[in-house]
This record gives sequence, C-alpha cells and structure tokens, in this order.
Amino acid sequence: MISKTKLLASALILALGTAGVGCESDHDRVDRWATTENTNVKIDWDKVNQAYRDASGPEDLEKRVNEIYEGNEVISIAVKDQDDKTQIVTGFFDKNANGTVDESEKIFTIKREPTADNTAQYQTTGYGPYAGYHSPFFSIVSGMVMGSMISNMFSPRYVPMTYVTPHQRLADLHYERSTYRAQNPERFKASKSGRNYGGKASKPSSTGRSWGRPSGGGRSGGGRFGLARSGRTVRPERLAA
Repeated sequence: MISKTKLLASALILALGTAGVGCESDHDRVDRWATTENTNVKIDWDKVNQAYRDASGPEDLEKRVNEIYEGNEVISIAVKDQDDKTQIVTGFFDKNANGTVDESEKIFTIKREPTADNTAQYQTTGYGPYAGYHSPFFSIVSGMVMGSMISNMFSPRYVPMTYVTPHQRLADLHYERSTYRAQNPERFKASKSGRNYGGKASKPSSTGRSWGRPSGGGRSGGGRFGLARSGRTVRPERLAA
C-alpha cells in the first residue's frame, strides 16, 4: 500500500514537471529574437558614410546602402529636411509596411547641419543592435567633390525635401541587390545569417508579392531632390514660416 507521504511527493514532482513544459528563459527569448531579426549582421559604417557623401539623391542612397548591407532585409530610407538646411536621414526596416519610421525599426540616422557660410557637417548614429556606433563629425565644404544630395544644400535656391522609400519599391530594391550580389560573388558568398549568394536573382511570382523585378522594368537609381519624374515620391516642401 502506497503511503500518504509517497503520494504527496509524486504529486509534487508531477506538478513541477508540468509547470516546466513550454517555459523558456529570458536568455532563450533573446537568442531567438536575435536570430530571427538578423542582429548579427554587421554594417560597414565607413561605406555607409561614404555612400551618403556620394549619393545623388535619396533613391541613390537607398540603393547604395542596400548593396552595403549583407543581411536579408531591405533597408528603407527616410529623409526629412528641417529649418536652416538641417537634414535627418534615417535607415530603417519597414516591418509593418506603413511607410513611417517607428522607433523599434530604426537602424541608423545621419544628421547634416550647417556650421558656417558654405560649410556643414554630418554624423551617423546607430540604433537598436547597432546602438553602440557613433561616427565622428565629417566636414562638408562648398566645392568639394560630392553627390548632389549634399552639394545642393549650398544652392541659394535649395528647397527642403521629404522622402520615404515607398513600400512597393522594396521588391525592386531587393531584385537590384540580388543582381548586384550575383555579379560580385567574391564579396557575397554567404550572408552573416547563413544565406548563400551568388546565384541568379529571383524572378517575380505571378502574384507580384515575391521579391522580384516588378513589371515595367527597373529603376536607373539616383535622382536629384526636387526633380519631378513619373513614379518618384520625392516632393518639395517649403518650410513653414
């Protein structure tokens, strides 16, 4: 006959075992999040800073940044010019496809601000898994060899701009980057998250929802602020008085 003590002990062991099923530690949750979010993908910040200096416009910048980034996600770019020609550029993962920068989606910001007559500076700051990065201040002087995204600020007719990567453009960026990686297999043998590169770029599916080139061809890349073209979402905005 089983004693009352043994029955109580068995019930206690069963209860503890049941409570442990399905539980996960904080460490496990963090590791899983880190894996799914590809936070182990490194960014070459020197190349990002140079891309901003060389870019001819926001579309050209987002193309350059996505060629630099070695992960699977596509980086969206938001550009907001503030008063006195101060500019904030934000790189982010538009996870919810709402076309706005949520704090949890931010990867980096680049802040450009004037310092004196015909001079300015910019600095890059990382966010999220890249929060430890802060670049030095890079000087900008009128007449330097640089892209029009920066050099246009010295024009007396400069008009502040607002731009956000359209969600429908992400497929085009992904296709262009896949093509770029296939053409440079020595640089992209595998991403930091383990995905192999070097093959052909994926074709669009019949549903139009896969990463592929949308019908109608690709984009030439680049583009200046204020230049009206079909399909562009860059639009001039005059500062409020």
